[in-house]
Amino acid sequence: MNKKNIWIFGYSKSTKKIAQSLNKDEFFINIIDQDENNYKDALEDGYESYMFDITDDEELEKLDIKPKDILVCIMDDEHLNVFLTLSLRSFCPNNEIIAISHSIHATQKLKMAGANKVIDIYQVSANRIHNIFNKPVATKLLDNFISSSHDISFREISVPKNSIIDGKTIDSLNFSIYNIIMVGMVDFELGNKFIFSTTNINHKIDAGDIIVCLGKDNDLDKFELILKENIS
Repeated sequence: MNKKNIWIFGYSKSTKKIAQSLNKDEFFINIIDQDENNYKDALEDGYESYMFDITDDEELEKLDIKPKDILVCIMDDEHLNVFLTLSLRSFCPNNEIIAISHSIHATQKLKMAGANKVIDIYQVSANRIHNIFNKPVATKLLDNFISSSHDISFREISVPKNSIIDGKTIDSLNFSIYNIIMVGMVDFELGNKFIFSTTNINHKIDAGDIIVCLGKDNDLDKFELILKENIS
């Protein structure tokens, strides 16, 4: 069986599991990173690895990338990931480029830069939570996990009037910058039904609505303080 050739750009602690999840019998994995520690980690994990400045187009063009190879951009730095995607698309016009996004804003930029597929980590997390809520056994397991992880919890937050999210739509907000996930909300304009953030309707958040978020307790505390700041 011919292996598919994959070039993965980025091998930090937060993204290396993506490479590890690929079957080495099915894929030949190449790792590129400009950080020396990440480069050494990739070598120790048994990958073909390269280290150079990924903003240097001349270095990128030296890579032996074939038209059918798959390119995966998973740099932790959002701006660097967009720049990389744009650079790769310029000299790999026919290759499939998959990029990882940590926010709605980055997703749009990556698509404009030429990524064929963008995996939104925030959306994936919210979808997983949505599925868990619809599976009673899994919900029980999640409850046990949260009860044993004392710094992680769900929290209902009432939206203050004139706060930074009052009047904004869900899609326009980037909750990941606060290190939390918005699971859903109760939009009182539409009734008292709980609405998951993964639905296709772009709901507007109004003062008095209830949003439900998941995160570490200290991050949730900080977010609530931010909502109360500069309220006139």
